[in-house]
Amino acid sequence: MFGNECCLATGEVIKVTGLKIKKIIAEICEHIEGCESPQPFELPMDFPGLFKIVADKTPYPTLEEITKTIHIGPSRLGHPCFYNQNDIKLKTFTVKQGEQIMLNSIEEVNGKIMVHCGVVRNHKNHSFTLPLSQEGKFYECEDEHIYTLKEIVEWKIPKNRTRIVKLTDFSNKWDLTNPFPKGFYGALILKPVYEIQVQKDIVRILPSLDVEVKDITDSYDANWFPQLLFIQDLFEMTSKEFPIVAEVIEILQGNQLLRNILKPGKTIVIHEKYQAARILASEIRSNFPKRHFLIPINYQGKFKRRPREFPTAYDLELAKSEKETLHVVATKAFKPPQVELTSVSVGDQFLVCNSQLTEVFSEVIKKVVKVLACEKVLKNYHEEALLPLYMEGGFVEVIHDMKQYQISELCEQFCLPFNVKVSVRDLSIEEDILAATPGLKLEETITDSYLLISDSANPKECWEIPVGRLNMTVQLVSNCSGYSKSFPVRTLVEEITEEQYYMMRKYESSFPQPPPRPPKHPSVEVTKLTLAEERSVGQPKSPKSLPLENCLPSAWKALALTPGSLGRLWADGGSVVCGRSTFWPGRCCASSLGKQSNYKNKERCCVYSLCSG
Repeated sequence: MFGNECCLATGEVIKVTGLKIKKIIAEICEHIEGCESPQPFELPMDFPGLFKIVADKTPYPTLEEITKTIHIGPSRLGHPCFYNQNDIKLKTFTVKQGEQIMLNSIEEVNGKIMVHCGVVRNHKNHSFTLPLSQEGKFYECEDEHIYTLKEIVEWKIPKNRTRIVKLTDFSNKWDLTNPFPKGFYGALILKPVYEIQVQKDIVRILPSLDVEVKDITDSYDANWFPQLLFIQDLFEMTSKEFPIVAEVIEILQGNQLLRNILKPGKTIVIHEKYQAARILASEIRSNFPKRHFLIPINYQGKFKRRPREFPTAYDLELAKSEKETLHVVATKAFKPPQVELTSVSVGDQFLVCNSQLTEVFSEVIKKVVKVLACEKVLKNYHEEALLPLYMEGGFVEVIHDMKQYQISELCEQFCLPFNVKVSVRDLSIEEDILAATPGLKLEETITDSYLLISDSANPKECWEIPVGRLNMTVQLVSNCSGYSKSFPVRTLVEEITEEQYYMMRKYESSFPQPPPRPPKHPSVEVTKLTLAEERSVGQPKSPKSLPLENCLPSAWKALALTPGSLGRLWADGGSVVCGRSTFWPGRCCASSLGKQSNYKNKERCCVYSLCSG
């Protein structure tokens, strides 16, 4: 039994504690011309394909039915979205028919089990609660995210319902044979095969085991069994059930310091659960692999600013702020095609001001382009300079600020991303892993799920432990109210894996990101209007440009989208989805707007050309 062998004697009482998916059987939904009807086949959990979920067309009659069928949890993947066919009237506002409702968590409120929900209106999130008894016709919303098979297995397989997905891409780097027919990118049904988790110590058995059992739940005291809980089960408990005393049974994964604190056999007090902020940071270094960290806001070390690098003038526009004037030095020469724009030599220094429209002449034709207005720093004076946003040069920031900052001050005073170096390590911890890094890029603020714990025998301090990155099993000892959580709270700088880093970047931000860098040779409208007239006239957008722009995720947008023009997709180590196609660096695929989209890998920049459909 996979390393946990046991004997089940006749009459022995076992407690079924859960189901776990052991493997996935896939069945192709559609007929493929020229191929025999494909037989169902097993998909390994590490299958390197990407899938899009097909929304379930069968409605749910109540919210309780949804919570029993769909996994709702602290992870960003555990927030499913539904819409109701009718309006839902609340005290403060009305959830409209067809409006997307995100289910965030399940909590006990005033003695009733409620579902914490949210709707987004005008880029603002509105939170509210609904009872499990809420009736309606709740349909699963279309999901535009792309998932790995592992993510689908852990979060997106409903109980007692069929899950249909569409294969969108497959990595050629996989060593094993592709189980799908050649060129297949269609729909398939995922059928999970479960193993049963039973409590006689900790045992997992396959459902194919030939044994007869009888349900005696109603006539047997289940409290006779020790109550074993995973860390995710603890987080799904209601807030009123805390604090609790538990004994650590098993810990398989997590920070080394946490594993030293949470040794098997140790009794701990779990005080509460909550969401806490962290700064996602990456090591600044020219070679790979880079290390990635989650830094708590109360980190006691201090930082000094480090120069940022900007590959284009467009990046300068994004980085400028009202707090201070951005001062940069050019590291690459540039000669513009129009005399009205400024030439740049290596070593030229600029103070970045603002972006504006200006008129230029190209072959006696007047054009209006967007430029970055700067002041060129000369020996005794400053000279006005106009840099086109498409300018692919190179700039390095000149730092005049020698002040030391705590991380909370950096987040308050500057916009992320931001480059820093640890100048004073955190003296409250024995080994500060950030102190040895050559530099850090503070990328964004994220929110994650944590439990607050302390040692029951020596409760001098409390620790935050992450729910999503710690594989721990505990045995519930008792509920208690005699423990105080007024001790100092210790937080850890957590080093995360490459996979965890990209999953956080993928799901963290739901708000629109800054637009991407413009193409090297911009597509500008030929015009004979004056600059004032150009500003007052709104040019209609090409209808062909709209679908592609709208179907891309907010982290990536397309530019110069007319057929045949050049644009970019900035996939920060991940994939970019366009319609039904997925762009991977170094590969070609078909676009939903054109017959073929060819592009190449240039560091992390995919340059593509759209053909007419």
